[in-house]
Amino acid sequence: MKLNIVKTRKIWFAISSLLVVVSILSLVVWRLNFGIDFTGGALLDVRLEQGTVDEVRSFMNEQGYADARVQTSEPGEYLIRLGAINEEQHQALLTELAESFGYTEEVKFDYVGPVVGQELAKKAIYAIVLCLVLIMLYITWAFRHVSAPVKSWKYGAVTILAAFHNVLIPVGVFSVLGHFFGYQVDSAFIAAILTILGYSINDTIVAIDRIRENLHDWSSSDSYEEVVNRSLNQTMTRSINTTVTVLFALLAVLFFGGETTKAFALALTIGVLVSAYASIFIAAPLLVEWEKRSK
Repeated sequence: MKLNIVKTRKIWFAISSLLVVVSILSLVVWRLNFGIDFTGGALLDVRLEQGTVDEVRSFMNEQGYADARVQTSEPGEYLIRLGAINEEQHQALLTELAESFGYTEEVKFDYVGPVVGQELAKKAIYAIVLCLVLIMLYITWAFRHVSAPVKSWKYGAVTILAAFHNVLIPVGVFSVLGHFFGYQVDSAFIAAILTILGYSINDTIVAIDRIRENLHDWSSSDSYEEVVNRSLNQTMTRSINTTVTVLFALLAVLFFGGETTKAFALALTIGVLVSAYASIFIAAPLLVEWEKRSK
């Protein structure tokens, strides 16, 4: 069955515009709930005689450290991330751990200042911007022989616009989740955003590259809109298969993985779904809309 995706593009544009506006509004109103990687805090590495990750996490919540993140690297050893505490609170926490879980050995205690978090955020922004600029230049060069009826740089431009769309929506969702459910943005979330960025661009390039291939055999009897629509129908099966395969792995991590990986897997799941949608229903139809308006 051949779908006329391009003809109904205004519906898809409206859906995406709504999602983008809601994401921006949530970021303006609620912002992001930054973790200690950005705000600063303490890192406590301890060995406990007994207890599990869930028990340690419940203990930290009972002690008033609701934002504490607990993970384990080996049996009996736990890395606890929490907000800024003074030395008195530090020693009191060790005493409480010993009373609840038996013999407690402190392996390491470090304090991460907010300056480190600010530097991490700055480098993440630089990495994303540099990545987008280089990718746009590469696509412009790769599509240099396909200059009619759409200039080669426009293929790069819509790829970057789609990537921005695909990153902004998961960030907006996490703004909502952070406000209502306490989800935090940390270095793992930045890694998820960069992964979404790469996946999004790859998915979009596959679709527009098929347009480039079909333009080589373009006959005057077909309009540019028809060429684009045919190309999207040809790549849709590939896009769906790839997305479903990736989602199987992500959902397994989301539902059966550790607590510390859930936010990472959730961000990737949202990003992959949005990227699959945008690569078919947003990026290429934008080219058609651009070509029509330029006339």
